[in-house]
Amino acid sequence: MSAIGIARASRAHPGFVASLIHRFSGLALAIFLPMHFYVLGMALEQEAFAGFIDWSNQPLVKISESLLVGALAVHFAGGLRLLAVEFFGLTRGQSLLIALAPAFALGVGILFLMRAF
Repeated sequence: MSAIGIARASRAHPGFVASLIHRFSGLALAIFLPMHFYVLGMALEQEAFAGFIDWSNQPLVKISESLLVGALAVHFAGGLRLLAVEFFGLTRGQSLLIALAPAFALGVGILFLMRAF
């Protein structure tokens, strides 16, 4: 098999997709965290923080927060899957672990969204 054939085959593997999702969720969190720390710093200024809290009660912001919580859950579950694969050498149950990561994240995101409204 040629190198191009191996690259195409590896992209079709569920582990490749799981790896991409893990990286994109990490990127989303890396973009979100500085904004989160800025808002925490605003907590010292009562008026600015109160204005932000009023703004954050909008439905679109609550949905965005749920997506971020989902990204955190995806990243967490993907990291646990990666640790299990690396340290325990799992091969048979990898597909199950790959499938459970997004299911776990979806569940956490939906629970957060239900609590937000």
